[in-house]
Amino acid sequence: MEDQAVIDPLKGLRAPGDPATDVYLKGTVFLDIIFTGLDSAPVRGTESWARGMGSSPGGIANMATALARLGLRTTLAAAFGDDMYGDYCWDSLQNGEGIDLGPSRRIPGWHSPVTVSMAYEGERTMVSHGHQAPPPEGAVPACPPPARAAVASLGRGPAERGEHAWIAEAAAAGTQVFADVGWDETGRWDMADLDGLQHCAAFLPNAQEAVRYTRAAGPREAARRLAELVPLAVVTLGEEGAFAVDSGTGETAEVPALAVEALDPTGAGDVFVAGFVTGTLARWPLADRLAFAGLCAALSVQEFGGSLSAPGWIEIAGWWEQVKAYAGESPGDLEPLRRYGFLEALLPTATRPWPLRRAVPTIGFRPAR
Repeated sequence: MEDQAVIDPLKGLRAPGDPATDVYLKGTVFLDIIFTGLDSAPVRGTESWARGMGSSPGGIANMATALARLGLRTTLAAAFGDDMYGDYCWDSLQNGEGIDLGPSRRIPGWHSPVTVSMAYEGERTMVSHGHQAPPPEGAVPACPPPARAAVASLGRGPAERGEHAWIAEAAAAGTQVFADVGWDETGRWDMADLDGLQHCAAFLPNAQEAVRYTRAAGPREAARRLAELVPLAVVTLGEEGAFAVDSGTGETAEVPALAVEALDPTGAGDVFVAGFVTGTLARWPLADRLAFAGLCAALSVQEFGGSLSAPGWIEIAGWWEQVKAYAGESPGDLEPLRRYGFLEALLPTATRPWPLRRAVPTIGFRPAR
Protein backbone atom coordinates (compact mmCIF):
# COMPACT_ATOMS: atom_id res chain seq x y z
CA MET A 1 0.00 0.00 0.00
CA GLU A 2 1.03 3.62 -0.46
CA ASP A 3 3.53 4.77 2.17
CA GLN A 4 3.29 1.37 3.83
CA ALA A 5 6.64 0.05 5.04
CA VAL A 6 7.16 -3.54 3.92
CA ILE A 7 8.19 -5.69 6.88
CA ASP A 8 8.16 -9.47 6.98
CA PRO A 9 7.88 -10.47 10.66
CA LEU A 10 8.72 -14.06 9.71
CA LYS A 11 11.75 -13.23 7.57
CA GLY A 12 14.24 -15.07 9.77
CA LEU A 13 12.00 -18.11 10.10
CA ARG A 14 11.15 -18.87 6.48
CA ALA A 15 12.72 -21.93 4.89
CA PRO A 16 12.48 -23.77 1.56
CA GLY A 17 9.39 -25.94 1.42
CA ASP A 18 7.36 -23.75 3.79
CA PRO A 19 3.70 -23.14 2.84
CA ALA A 20 3.11 -20.23 0.51
CA THR A 21 0.31 -19.07 2.82
CA ASP A 22 0.99 -17.79 6.32
CA VAL A 23 -2.66 -17.49 7.40
CA TYR A 24 -5.80 -18.98 5.85
CA LEU A 25 -9.24 -17.52 6.53
CA LYS A 26 -12.76 -18.29 5.42
CA GLY A 27 -15.98 -16.43 6.13
CA THR A 28 -18.38 -13.77 4.94
CA VAL A 29 -17.28 -10.44 3.48
CA PHE A 30 -19.66 -7.54 4.09
CA LEU A 31 -19.67 -4.07 2.62
CA ASP A 32 -19.43 -1.98 5.81
CA ILE A 33 -20.82 1.53 6.03
CA ILE A 34 -19.81 3.14 9.31
CA PHE A 35 -21.23 6.32 10.85
CA THR A 36 -19.22 8.01 13.61
CA GLY A 37 -19.53 11.20 15.57
CA LEU A 38 -23.04 10.53 16.85
CA ASP A 39 -23.61 12.14 20.24
CA SER A 40 -26.15 9.52 21.28
CA ALA A 41 -28.17 6.60 20.01
CA PRO A 42 -30.58 7.40 17.16
CA VAL A 43 -34.07 8.24 18.42
CA ARG A 44 -37.13 6.64 16.87
CA GLY A 45 -38.93 8.95 14.46
CA THR A 46 -36.03 11.41 14.12
CA GLU A 47 -33.14 11.94 11.71
CA SER A 48 -29.61 11.84 13.08
CA TRP A 49 -26.61 13.38 11.34
CA ALA A 50 -23.18 11.83 11.83
CA ARG A 51 -20.03 13.93 11.79
CA GLY A 52 -18.03 11.17 10.11
CA MET A 53 -18.46 8.09 7.93
CA GLY A 54 -16.48 5.42 6.17
CA SER A 55 -16.96 2.48 3.84
CA SER A 56 -14.81 -0.61 3.57
CA PRO A 57 -14.86 -4.39 3.22
CA GLY A 58 -15.98 -5.85 6.56
CA GLY A 59 -16.76 -9.15 8.21
CA ILE A 60 -13.89 -11.59 7.73
CA ALA A 61 -12.19 -8.90 5.60
CA ASN A 62 -11.34 -7.00 8.81
CA MET A 63 -9.03 -9.75 10.01
CA ALA A 64 -7.67 -10.54 6.56
CA THR A 65 -6.69 -6.91 6.07
CA ALA A 66 -5.13 -6.64 9.50
CA LEU A 67 -3.00 -9.73 8.88
CA ALA A 68 -1.89 -8.56 5.44
CA ARG A 69 -0.90 -5.12 6.74
CA LEU A 70 1.29 -6.80 9.34
CA GLY A 71 3.20 -8.54 6.57
CA LEU A 72 1.67 -12.01 6.69
CA ARG A 73 0.85 -13.80 3.44
CA THR A 74 -2.90 -14.08 3.77
CA THR A 75 -5.33 -16.27 1.81
CA LEU A 76 -9.09 -15.69 2.02
CA ALA A 77 -11.91 -17.98 0.93
CA ALA A 78 -15.17 -16.05 0.64
CA ALA A 79 -18.14 -15.44 -1.64
CA PHE A 80 -18.39 -12.10 -3.46
CA GLY A 81 -21.45 -10.72 -5.20
CA ASP A 82 -21.26 -9.58 -8.82
CA ASP A 83 -22.62 -6.12 -7.91
CA MET A 84 -20.57 -2.94 -7.54
CA TYR A 85 -20.15 -3.58 -3.82
CA GLY A 86 -18.61 -6.94 -4.66
CA ASP A 87 -16.32 -5.30 -7.24
CA TYR A 88 -15.18 -2.76 -4.66
CA CYS A 89 -14.52 -5.33 -1.93
CA TRP A 90 -12.67 -7.69 -4.28
CA ASP A 91 -10.47 -4.91 -5.67
CA SER A 92 -9.77 -3.46 -2.21
CA LEU A 93 -8.67 -6.79 -0.80
CA GLN A 94 -6.79 -8.24 -3.77
CA ASN A 95 -5.19 -5.16 -5.29
CA GLY A 96 -5.25 -2.77 -2.34
CA GLU A 97 -4.11 -5.14 0.39
CA GLY A 98 -2.38 -7.95 -1.55
CA ILE A 99 -4.63 -10.69 -0.14
CA ASP A 100 -4.75 -13.96 -2.07
CA LEU A 101 -8.37 -14.53 -3.16
CA GLY A 102 -7.60 -17.74 -5.06
CA PRO A 103 -10.12 -19.86 -3.11
CA SER A 104 -12.78 -17.11 -3.28
CA ARG A 105 -15.54 -16.95 -5.89
CA ARG A 106 -17.79 -14.43 -7.62
CA ILE A 107 -21.47 -15.38 -7.70
CA PRO A 108 -23.68 -14.10 -10.56
CA GLY A 109 -26.98 -12.68 -9.37
CA TRP A 110 -26.06 -12.69 -5.67
CA HIS A 111 -25.80 -9.33 -3.95
CA SER A 112 -23.15 -8.47 -1.39
CA PRO A 113 -24.08 -8.57 2.30
CA VAL A 114 -24.14 -5.07 3.82
CA THR A 115 -23.68 -3.83 7.39
CA VAL A 116 -24.40 -0.31 8.62
CA SER A 117 -22.59 0.43 11.88
CA MET A 118 -23.27 3.43 14.12
CA ALA A 119 -20.63 4.34 16.73
CA TYR A 120 -21.57 6.41 19.78
CA GLU A 121 -20.74 6.59 23.50
CA GLY A 122 -17.85 4.18 23.07
CA GLU A 123 -20.12 1.46 21.66
CA ARG A 124 -21.67 0.55 18.32
CA THR A 125 -24.99 -0.58 16.94
CA MET A 126 -25.13 -2.55 13.70
CA VAL A 127 -27.80 -3.40 11.15
CA SER A 128 -26.97 -6.05 8.54
CA HIS A 129 -28.67 -7.51 5.50
CA GLY A 130 -27.66 -10.42 3.31
CA HIS A 131 -28.58 -13.87 2.04
CA GLN A 132 -26.81 -17.19 2.30
CA ALA A 133 -24.49 -17.65 -0.65
CA PRO A 134 -25.64 -20.45 -2.99
CA PRO A 135 -23.51 -23.60 -3.09
CA PRO A 136 -20.85 -23.82 -5.80
CA GLU A 137 -22.04 -25.22 -9.12
CA GLY A 138 -18.89 -27.26 -9.67
CA ALA A 139 -16.63 -29.32 -7.45
CA VAL A 140 -15.32 -27.48 -4.41
CA PRO A 141 -11.49 -27.19 -4.38
CA ALA A 142 -9.68 -28.93 -1.57
CA CYS A 143 -9.65 -26.61 1.45
CA PRO A 144 -7.79 -25.36 3.25
CA PRO A 145 -4.49 -24.89 1.39
CA PRO A 146 -1.27 -25.61 3.28
CA ALA A 147 -0.73 -22.76 5.73
CA ARG A 148 1.25 -21.95 8.85
CA ALA A 149 -1.93 -20.84 10.60
CA ALA A 150 -5.66 -20.54 10.13
CA VAL A 151 -8.31 -18.58 11.99
CA ALA A 152 -11.68 -20.24 12.59
CA SER A 153 -14.89 -18.94 14.12
CA LEU A 154 -16.46 -21.71 16.16
CA GLY A 155 -20.16 -22.41 15.65
CA ARG A 156 -22.96 -21.81 18.11
CA GLY A 157 -25.24 -24.74 17.28
CA PRO A 158 -25.48 -28.11 15.52
CA ALA A 159 -25.82 -26.55 12.06
CA GLU A 160 -22.72 -24.39 12.47
CA ARG A 161 -20.69 -27.19 14.04
CA GLY A 162 -21.16 -29.23 10.90
CA GLU A 163 -19.32 -26.56 8.91
CA HIS A 164 -16.07 -26.97 10.81
CA ALA A 165 -14.71 -30.23 9.46
CA TRP A 166 -11.98 -28.20 7.79
CA ILE A 167 -10.59 -27.26 11.23
CA ALA A 168 -9.65 -30.87 11.94
CA GLU A 169 -8.30 -31.25 8.41
CA ALA A 170 -6.13 -28.15 8.75
CA ALA A 171 -4.79 -29.19 12.16
CA ALA A 172 -3.97 -32.69 10.89
CA ALA A 173 -1.91 -31.09 8.10
CA GLY A 174 0.18 -29.16 10.61
CA THR A 175 -1.64 -25.81 10.54
CA GLN A 176 -1.95 -23.94 13.83
CA VAL A 177 -5.64 -23.10 14.20
CA PHE A 178 -6.59 -20.01 16.20
CA ALA A 179 -10.26 -19.94 17.17
CA ASP A 180 -12.63 -17.18 18.16
CA VAL A 181 -16.39 -17.22 18.70
CA GLY A 182 -19.26 -14.79 18.27
CA TRP A 183 -22.02 -13.79 20.64
CA ASP A 184 -24.57 -16.55 21.20
CA GLU A 185 -27.91 -14.89 20.38
CA THR A 186 -29.76 -18.02 21.55
CA GLY A 187 -28.49 -17.62 25.10
CA ARG A 188 -27.58 -21.32 25.26
CA TRP A 189 -23.83 -20.91 25.74
CA ASP A 190 -23.40 -24.64 25.27
CA MET A 191 -19.85 -25.91 25.75
CA ALA A 192 -20.62 -28.53 23.09
CA ASP A 193 -20.39 -25.67 20.56
CA LEU A 194 -16.69 -25.44 21.41
CA ASP A 195 -15.92 -29.06 20.49
CA GLY A 196 -13.68 -27.77 17.70
CA LEU A 197 -11.19 -26.59 20.33
CA GLN A 198 -9.76 -30.11 20.43
CA HIS A 199 -8.13 -29.33 17.06
CA CYS A 200 -7.06 -25.76 17.88
CA ALA A 201 -3.81 -24.29 19.14
CA ALA A 202 -5.40 -21.23 20.74
CA PHE A 203 -8.80 -19.77 21.64
CA LEU A 204 -9.38 -16.01 21.88
CA PRO A 205 -12.85 -15.11 23.24
CA ASN A 206 -13.73 -11.87 24.98
CA ALA A 207 -14.45 -11.76 28.70
CA GLN A 208 -18.23 -12.06 28.45
CA GLU A 209 -18.05 -14.98 26.02
CA ALA A 210 -15.49 -16.81 28.15
CA VAL A 211 -17.45 -16.36 31.37
CA ARG A 212 -20.78 -17.36 29.85
CA TYR A 213 -19.42 -20.53 28.25
CA THR A 214 -17.52 -21.70 31.32
CA ARG A 215 -19.93 -20.36 34.00
CA ALA A 216 -16.82 -19.06 35.78
CA ALA A 217 -16.90 -16.34 38.42
CA GLY A 218 -14.67 -14.08 36.30
CA PRO A 219 -12.68 -13.90 33.06
CA ARG A 220 -9.37 -15.04 34.55
CA GLU A 221 -10.96 -18.13 36.05
CA ALA A 222 -12.70 -18.67 32.69
CA ALA A 223 -9.34 -18.55 30.90
CA ARG A 224 -7.95 -21.21 33.22
CA ARG A 225 -10.94 -23.46 32.57
CA LEU A 226 -10.66 -22.98 28.82
CA ALA A 227 -6.96 -23.84 29.00
CA GLU A 228 -8.06 -27.34 29.99
CA LEU A 229 -9.61 -27.64 26.51
CA VAL A 230 -7.02 -25.90 24.33
CA PRO A 231 -3.23 -25.38 24.63
CA LEU A 232 -3.52 -21.59 24.84
CA ALA A 233 -6.49 -19.58 26.13
CA VAL A 234 -6.48 -15.80 25.64
CA VAL A 235 -9.32 -13.72 27.07
CA THR A 236 -9.63 -10.06 26.13
CA LEU A 237 -10.68 -7.83 29.03
CA GLY A 238 -11.70 -4.66 27.22
CA GLU A 239 -10.20 -1.59 28.91
CA GLU A 240 -8.31 -3.87 31.32
CA GLY A 241 -6.23 -5.51 28.57
CA ALA A 242 -5.89 -9.26 28.08
CA PHE A 243 -5.08 -12.39 30.10
CA ALA A 244 -3.61 -15.64 28.76
CA VAL A 245 -2.96 -19.13 30.08
CA ASP A 246 -0.57 -21.54 28.33
CA SER A 247 -1.59 -25.00 29.52
CA GLY A 248 1.49 -26.60 27.98
CA THR A 249 4.03 -24.59 29.95
CA GLY A 250 1.85 -23.43 32.84
CA GLU A 251 2.70 -19.83 31.99
CA THR A 252 0.19 -17.03 32.52
CA ALA A 253 0.47 -13.46 31.29
CA GLU A 254 -1.58 -10.31 31.66
CA VAL A 255 -0.97 -7.02 29.86
CA PRO A 256 -3.01 -3.85 30.49
CA ALA A 257 -4.68 -2.04 27.63
CA LEU A 258 -3.31 1.22 26.30
CA ALA A 259 -5.37 4.26 27.25
CA VAL A 260 -6.66 5.83 24.03
CA GLU A 261 -9.59 7.92 22.91
CA ALA A 262 -11.76 5.47 20.98
CA LEU A 263 -13.59 6.69 17.88
CA ASP A 264 -15.03 3.39 16.67
CA PRO A 265 -14.54 -0.14 18.13
CA THR A 266 -15.57 -1.87 14.88
CA GLY A 267 -13.15 -4.70 14.10
CA ALA A 268 -10.97 -4.19 17.19
CA GLY A 269 -11.34 -7.84 18.17
CA ASP A 270 -10.30 -8.96 14.68
CA VAL A 271 -7.26 -6.70 14.79
CA PHE A 272 -6.31 -8.07 18.22
CA VAL A 273 -6.42 -11.64 16.87
CA ALA A 274 -4.31 -10.61 13.85
CA GLY A 275 -1.68 -9.08 16.12
CA PHE A 276 -1.60 -12.13 18.36
CA VAL A 277 -1.31 -14.53 15.42
CA THR A 278 1.56 -12.43 14.04
CA GLY A 279 3.45 -12.54 17.33
CA THR A 280 2.83 -16.26 17.73
CA LEU A 281 4.12 -17.14 14.26
CA ALA A 282 7.12 -14.87 14.93
CA ARG A 283 7.74 -16.88 18.14
CA TRP A 284 7.62 -13.93 20.52
CA PRO A 285 7.18 -14.44 24.28
CA LEU A 286 3.56 -14.69 25.44
CA ALA A 287 3.49 -11.30 27.19
CA ASP A 288 4.93 -9.59 24.09
CA ARG A 289 2.26 -11.20 21.92
CA LEU A 290 -0.48 -9.90 24.21
CA ALA A 291 1.06 -6.43 24.27
CA PHE A 292 1.41 -6.28 20.49
CA ALA A 293 -2.14 -7.48 19.92
CA GLY A 294 -3.44 -4.90 22.36
CA LEU A 295 -1.42 -2.16 20.66
CA CYS A 296 -2.82 -3.06 17.24
CA ALA A 297 -6.36 -2.98 18.64
CA ALA A 298 -5.75 0.35 20.41
CA LEU A 299 -4.49 1.96 17.21
CA SER A 300 -7.48 0.62 15.27
CA VAL A 301 -10.18 2.10 17.52
CA GLN A 302 -8.80 5.59 16.95
CA GLU A 303 -10.02 5.43 13.34
CA PHE A 304 -13.40 4.47 11.94
CA GLY A 305 -14.18 1.14 10.34
CA GLY A 306 -12.77 -2.34 10.70
CA SER A 307 -10.46 -2.98 7.77
CA LEU A 308 -10.01 0.76 7.19
CA SER A 309 -8.47 1.24 10.62
CA ALA A 310 -6.28 -1.86 10.84
CA PRO A 311 -2.73 -0.58 11.48
CA GLY A 312 0.31 -1.48 9.44
CA TRP A 313 3.94 -1.22 10.47
CA ILE A 314 4.23 2.44 9.51
CA GLU A 315 1.36 3.32 11.86
CA ILE A 316 2.95 1.28 14.64
CA ALA A 317 6.30 2.97 13.97
CA GLY A 318 4.67 6.39 14.10
CA TRP A 319 3.15 5.60 17.47
CA TRP A 320 6.50 4.29 18.77
CA GLU A 321 8.30 7.48 17.71
CA GLN A 322 5.74 9.49 19.66
CA VAL A 323 6.20 7.28 22.72
CA LYS A 324 9.95 7.89 22.65
CA ALA A 325 9.52 11.61 22.05
CA TYR A 326 7.30 12.07 25.11
CA ALA A 327 9.01 9.58 27.42
CA GLY A 328 9.80 11.13 30.79
CA GLU A 329 7.28 13.98 30.62
CA SER A 330 5.19 12.12 33.17
CA PRO A 331 5.67 8.86 35.10
CA GLY A 332 3.01 7.13 33.02
CA ASP A 333 4.92 7.85 29.81
CA LEU A 334 7.72 5.46 30.76
CA GLU A 335 5.58 2.32 30.97
CA PRO A 336 4.92 2.01 27.19
CA LEU A 337 8.65 2.57 26.62
CA ARG A 338 9.45 -0.41 28.82
CA ARG A 339 6.58 -2.62 27.70
CA TYR A 340 7.07 -2.16 23.93
CA GLY A 341 10.83 -1.91 23.74
CA PHE A 342 10.92 -5.29 21.98
CA LEU A 343 9.61 -3.55 18.85
CA GLU A 344 12.59 -1.22 18.49
CA ALA A 345 14.69 -3.52 16.30
CA LEU A 346 11.75 -4.47 14.11
CA LEU A 347 10.10 -1.17 13.26
CA PRO A 348 10.86 1.00 10.24
CA THR A 349 11.67 4.68 10.53
CA ALA A 350 8.38 6.54 10.65
CA THR A 351 7.89 8.70 7.55
CA ARG A 352 4.72 10.45 8.66
CA PRO A 353 3.65 12.11 11.92
CA TRP A 354 1.37 10.31 14.34
CA PRO A 355 -1.61 10.09 14.67
CA LEU A 356 -1.91 9.01 11.05
CA ARG A 357 -4.95 9.39 8.82
CA ARG A 358 -5.17 7.08 5.84
CA ALA A 359 -8.80 5.90 5.92
CA VAL A 360 -10.80 7.12 2.91
CA PRO A 361 -14.42 7.76 3.91
CA THR A 362 -16.13 6.61 0.73
CA ILE A 363 -16.55 3.54 -1.43
CA GLY A 364 -14.27 5.02 -4.07
CA PHE A 365 -13.60 8.12 -6.08
CA ARG A 366 -13.60 8.09 -9.85
CA PRO A 367 -10.15 8.75 -11.35
CA ALA A 368 -9.54 12.31 -12.47
CA ARG A 369 -9.90 12.89 -16.19
